[in-house]
Amino acid sequence: MRHADALHDLLLSLGDLTVEEIRLRSQPPEAADEWLDSLERDRRALRVAIAGERRWIAAEDAGRMRDALGIVIPPGLPDAFLESPRDPLGDVVSRYARTHPPFLAESAAARFDLPIASVRQALERLAAAGRVVEGEFLPAGRAREWCDAEVLRSLKRRSLARLRREVEPVLPAALGRFSADWQGVRSPRKGLDALLSAIEQLQGCPLPASVLESEILPARVTGYKPADLDLLCAAGEVMWRGIESVGPSDGRIALHLPDRYALLARPAASSEGELAERLRQILSARGALFFSDLVTETGAFAGDVLRSLWDLVWAGEATNDTLAPLRSFLKGGTSEERRNFRGRSFRSRRSGPPGSEGRWSLLPAVGSAGPSETERRTALAASLLERYGVVTREAVHAEGIVGGFSTVYPIFQAMEQAGRIRRGYFVAGLGATQFALPGADDRLRSSREPEPEGEGRTWILAAADPANPYGAAVSWPETSGASPRPSRAAGARVLLREGELLAASGRGERTLITFLPPEEPERTEAARAIASTLAGLVEEGRRRAVLIGRIDGADPGISPLAPFLIAAGFTLGSRGFLKRGAGLRPPGPQDNTRSSASDA
Repeated sequence: MRHADALHDLLLSLGDLTVEEIRLRSQPPEAADEWLDSLERDRRALRVAIAGERRWIAAEDAGRMRDALGIVIPPGLPDAFLESPRDPLGDVVSRYARTHPPFLAESAAARFDLPIASVRQALERLAAAGRVVEGEFLPAGRAREWCDAEVLRSLKRRSLARLRREVEPVLPAALGRFSADWQGVRSPRKGLDALLSAIEQLQGCPLPASVLESEILPARVTGYKPADLDLLCAAGEVMWRGIESVGPSDGRIALHLPDRYALLARPAASSEGELAERLRQILSARGALFFSDLVTETGAFAGDVLRSLWDLVWAGEATNDTLAPLRSFLKGGTSEERRNFRGRSFRSRRSGPPGSEGRWSLLPAVGSAGPSETERRTALAASLLERYGVVTREAVHAEGIVGGFSTVYPIFQAMEQAGRIRRGYFVAGLGATQFALPGADDRLRSSREPEPEGEGRTWILAAADPANPYGAAVSWPETSGASPRPSRAAGARVLLREGELLAASGRGERTLITFLPPEEPERTEAARAIASTLAGLVEEGRRRAVLIGRIDGADPGISPLAPFLIAAGFTLGSRGFLKRGAGLRPPGPQDNTRSSASDA
């Protein structure tokens, strides 16, 4: 305050103040005495006794303070200032709440030397009117506090703004390191519990069936065995659902835990056709059935029944108690090739064609009878946060969620307001609308710098793996004019070195696109890492052979990567760079293989 009028406004706003409290708010402090004398002469401020000490109040508060606190008011005030308000104590306590952070009822009672019961009653009346709230607001609080509703909203706004300012965005490479760590790719675990935890994090996410068991789950579970997933399905721990068919022998599926299915499953389409409707009626009436039973019930040809069953699967209507039929479906080929398939480790006595194994059943309907739309959106938002830790608009769009980011954005906003998640500009180069679980933002910032040299610094993921942020949360880096554009298609892969994208390949790794750093020695280190990691696929038994036919859209022999591939054990032939596993057929004349560095 710099003058007497400001002091009068302050008394109206804050209520009773001692001389020392007034001086703390005055500039200069010594001028406060003069201003108080002026206001007292003009009958605009009064000196009264409250809680055993002398305080000053505005004249307009005389009647309110008299009735609330029982103080003696000096004579000579206008009658208008002495009128009794409807709830004088409520007004005094309300102003105390308006001008303080969260407080204990005992603190307000001590300020005015009032019985604690009277103050609590006043606070409860204010709470019923929505003017104050009760809760646990203070760190290390020993009891429940009270706070003015608008003060609490202001504290939330300021706290969120401060938290947002604290977050310095990281580079996309740090997001790559964080994603691999968050989803367990950098430290895979063993056993059924590890598999169930991985599925719990991935549930609801559309995943290419062709890479689910060959790359996505093995990246998270050491020693993954398909039989383990079948065991979880048979035990009722996991269920799978078709999302869409992709070509004649692939599709996208989603894994679910049964208790979350109704909340996270996408609305099903409807498979058309008389046979599909007949199968729907039979499964609805009789429950899970083997393929032979369905053929008997419908009286249709086995091939027609199988096609209709898979139409129901990709429409999201039917499923199976095992993934065996899905694995057979992925073998592809004609019906004759399916009948002649001998990939089993035993001679089957079952009469049904490949792709019909197990028991078939209808999935629970996802509709109006289940959870509300708000509940479903809330569950979807929580699932995205559990899967990614840090959710961006781009990552949500990559999952193909109906309605896009606008479906979950209001939920994220409400969760942020409730203090359950944080919003900020966490990753540089992405949109400003980013949300993170508590603790995930700290782990992201701790991933700013790569770990020291050591094992596991370079890894390969399926391009469609949710742990790969490139092509989803992070845009693909620019490529040269001759290079094809990378994609997250089934069968495509990415090679990451401490979260930074070094290379991407198409289906079967025959087409390689590199993203080498422009400067040395980082460029040489990156090229060596690409070559050694691709060679490791064969040496570790993960691939029988690796053939690279094109590098950056050109002949692989002229690529800067060529000498590093040769040093890693690749040989250059007419079809490109090839590395075979031990015990495989040696290259014949048709390979036109040249093995020396000078020939390359």
